[in-house]
Amino acid sequence: MQKNPFFLDSLVTNMLRLRAICPFSWRAFQFRPFTCEPLIIQMNKCTDEEKIFDLIERNKAMLSERQVGCAFNILWQLQQQKTSVLKNVEYVRDHPQFRTLYNLTANKFKLMNDDTLVKVLYITQQFAIEAHDPLVEALVTEAWRRLERFDVNVLSVFSSCLANQHLYFSPLMGKIADIVHKNLETIQDLRSLSVLMVNISSLISRYFQEQLVNKIELLFDTTDSSEVDIARRTVQFLQNVKYSYPPLLERCNKIFLSNANHLDLDSISEILSLYQFLQFHNFEFVTMAKKRLIEMIPLFDHTASFVKLFVALGPIAGPKEKKRLKSTMLLMSEELTSQQALAVLGAMEEMESRNSHLIKKIASVLHKHLDTYKPIELLKITQALNFLHFQSKELFVKLRELLLSYLKISVIPSEISILVRAVSMIPSPHLDEVGISRIEAVLPQCDLNDLNGFATSVLRWIHYGHLHLDIITGKQLKLLQKLDHYGHQRLQQSNNLDLLWEELKSFKGEWLPESLLEETIITIQRLMEEINYKNVAGIASFISRTNYLSTLLLDRIASVVIQQIEKIHPFVILAIIFPFSILNYDPPQRDEFFATCMRHLNSNLGVLDPLMLVFLGFSFATLEYFPEDLLKAIFNIKFLARLDSQLEILPSSLNTRAQFRLMELNRAVCLECPEFQIPWFHDRFCQQYNKDIGSMNGAQQQIYKMLAEVLGGINCVKASVLTPYYYTIDFECILDKRKKPLPYGNHNITWGQLPEMHWKSNTQIVGSRLPPGAERIALEFLDSKAFCKNIPHIKGKSAMKKRHLEILGYHVIQIPHFEWNSMALSTKDARMDYLRERIFREGCHLK
Repeated sequence: MQKNPFFLDSLVTNMLRLRAICPFSWRAFQFRPFTCEPLIIQMNKCTDEEKIFDLIERNKAMLSERQVGCAFNILWQLQQQKTSVLKNVEYVRDHPQFRTLYNLTANKFKLMNDDTLVKVLYITQQFAIEAHDPLVEALVTEAWRRLERFDVNVLSVFSSCLANQHLYFSPLMGKIADIVHKNLETIQDLRSLSVLMVNISSLISRYFQEQLVNKIELLFDTTDSSEVDIARRTVQFLQNVKYSYPPLLERCNKIFLSNANHLDLDSISEILSLYQFLQFHNFEFVTMAKKRLIEMIPLFDHTASFVKLFVALGPIAGPKEKKRLKSTMLLMSEELTSQQALAVLGAMEEMESRNSHLIKKIASVLHKHLDTYKPIELLKITQALNFLHFQSKELFVKLRELLLSYLKISVIPSEISILVRAVSMIPSPHLDEVGISRIEAVLPQCDLNDLNGFATSVLRWIHYGHLHLDIITGKQLKLLQKLDHYGHQRLQQSNNLDLLWEELKSFKGEWLPESLLEETIITIQRLMEEINYKNVAGIASFISRTNYLSTLLLDRIASVVIQQIEKIHPFVILAIIFPFSILNYDPPQRDEFFATCMRHLNSNLGVLDPLMLVFLGFSFATLEYFPEDLLKAIFNIKFLARLDSQLEILPSSLNTRAQFRLMELNRAVCLECPEFQIPWFHDRFCQQYNKDIGSMNGAQQQIYKMLAEVLGGINCVKASVLTPYYYTIDFECILDKRKKPLPYGNHNITWGQLPEMHWKSNTQIVGSRLPPGAERIALEFLDSKAFCKNIPHIKGKSAMKKRHLEILGYHVIQIPHFEWNSMALSTKDARMDYLRERIFREGCHLK
C-alpha cells in the first residue's frame, strides 16, 4: 500500500507539539531501546570508576535493570585490569554511588534476566559484601527460585557464588550437582563444566566422579581445551576428589607447558601445590617452573608475593637461589602474618633447611599467633619444628596447652586423631585421663586411618615412657588392645576393596605391620576379585610397603595387568612392578607379564620422568630382566644430562637414593649383560660413599671371632671386604683346592680405609688371581630386613647381591638371622659346628 505523505507530516507535527507541551512526560515515555543503548555504550567507554559513578549519579532516576547490571560489570572489569597493589575494592564499595547501585539492584533484581542476576551476585561478592547482607541473601534466593532454568554458564557462575560463601555442602549446591548429573550428556561447554566440577566435588559419589572425568576427557578431545584456567580447574577437581588420574593430568600438563610464558606466580604456585598433593611428578614442568620463578625473584619485594615465591621456589631451587631466598625472608620475617609464617615453615621443612636464625624468627611469629591456628595447622607446626630440630620449652608448653584444650571439646574422630598425634610429638608427650577417655569415646566411629593415628601416638608414649621414665602404664597397653580390637573388627567388616584402599593408602608407622598386617592381607585376598586396572597400582604399592609376600595377590596383580594393560597408564607401571622386585617373586606368567609391561612402556620412554626410568630399570634388574630398549633409553648422554638436572631439584634423601639406584643398575648391567657394552662409570661415586665401611653389629662381631677359630687364625679371615664394583661383604676367606684355609699375606685391617683394588677390566672376576683350584668364600649375615615379613623368603636386593658376587667369583654363604639365633644354635659349640659345615661342605650355600 502506498504511504500517505500528508498523514506522516501530521503525525510528526503532533509529536513535536506534544514534546514541547509535556517535556517531562515525553522523557518518561521514551522507548527503552532508544534510551538504554547510548548509556550502556557510554559505560563501556569509561576508563575509571569515577566516570562510571558520574554516569550513575546523573541517570539514577531512570537506570534500567540492564544498565544496573552493566554498571556492576564495568566496575569489576576495571578492578581486574589492576595489579593487586593498585586494586581499590574498599574505595569502590564505600562510594555513595555504589550504594545507589546497591539500592537500585534491591528494587530491580526480579526484572533482571538470569545472566545479569547471577553476574551481579558474583560481583557484589568480589566487592566484599558479606554473605548475610540482605541484598546478597535476596539475590541467592531469587537465583535458587530460577535454578532449574539456568543454562550451564549461568549455573557455573552461581555455583562459584555459593563456593565463595563456603556453601560446598549446602542443599543448594546439592541441587546444582543433581542438575549437572541429569544434564551431563548434553553439556558441551568445557569452561563451565570445569567450574562446576570443582564446586560440586565435595558432594558427588565415586561413580559420578568417574562420569565427570570421562566427560571432561571427551570434551578435551572435541573442543578447544587450550585454556590454562580450564586445565588448572581440572587438576583442582582431581585434587578435591583425591584421584590422581595420569591421562588427564598429562593432558593438563601439556597445556601448562605450551602456555609457560603466560603463567604468573599465582598459577605456577597453585599448580606445583596440586601436583604435590596428587603425587604427579613431571620433570619438564618443574624445570620450567624453576626457571620462571628464578626470573621473578627481583620482581617481588612485597611480603605476600615474596612468601608465595619462597614457598613455590624454595623446595626446587638450587643452593644459590635457596641462600638468596632465605636471606630476603629473614629481612621480611617480622612482617609475616600467621598464615604466611605457617607457609614458610612448611617450605623450610620441604627444603630440609637448617638455617637456625630463620627458623628461630619464623618460630617467634608462630608463637605470637599460636592461638589462631586450627588443629590440623598445629599438627603441621609440630611436625615441621620436630623435623627442623627446633627447641623452645616456652613454645612447646603453649602448644601442648592449646592441643589439650582443643582435645577437651572436640567430638570429630579425625580431628581428635590429629590432636593426639600432635601431642605425641612434643616433649613430654603424656595424655591425661580426659584425653584417653576422649579417644576411647570415638573409637567405634573411627576408620583405619584414624585408628592408625591413635596407635602411632600410643606407641610413642610407650616408647617415651620406657626411655625416660622406665614405666609403661596399664592404661596405655589397654588402649592399644582396644585399638587392635577395633582395627580387626574394621577389617573383618570390610566388603569393598576401593573403600578399604582409601583407608590404607596413607598408612605410616609401626601399628599395622605389628598388629594388623596379616588380617589386612587376608581381607585384601578375600576381596581380590575386585582388583582391576583402576586400583591395581594402589594395591601393588601397599604390598610394597608391607614386605609381606602374598603369592595370591601378586599373581592376581600380574593377571590383571596382562588382561587390562591397555587401560593402565604407563606412569603406574613402576608401582606395579615394585612389589615383585622388592619381594623377589616371579609370577607363573613371568615372561608374559614383564613383556606386556615393557611393550606398554616402550612408546613412552621419551616422555617418562627420568627418575621413574631409573627406578624401573633397577626394579627389572633385581628380577633378572634387562629390556634392551629401556637400558638404551637410560644409558646415554642426553638422558643422564636430564637426570642430573632433575637431581638438582630433588630433596637430598631422594637425590641420594636415585644416584644409588643408577649405580646399582649400572653394576647389574655390567655384571649380568656385558654384551650390551655399557661402561661402568661409578667409581668416584662409590668411593665417596664407602668411606665409613667397617662397623659391625653384635652378631657380626660374634661371627668374626668364631670364624677366626674355625679357619685357624685371625689372618685367615677378612671383615668388611670391598669387592670390585663396590659390594661390601661381611667376611671373606679363601680355601685352597683341598678345602684348607689360606692365610692372607698382609692381613692388616684398617676400619674405614678402602682396600686397594687392582683389576684390568670391569668384568674380570676376583677369583682369577687365586692359586689354581682355590676358592674365594663370601660369608654374609642376613638380618630380618633381608627377608619377607611372613616367610623366610629372601628379598630382591639380597638375592641380586648373591648373584653378582657369584659372577665376581665368590662362593656365597648366607647366614640367616633366624638360623643363627635359633634354639638349635644356642651354644658356642653348635655355632662353631654350623660354620664349619657351611664353609667346608661341598656346595654349601643357601638356596
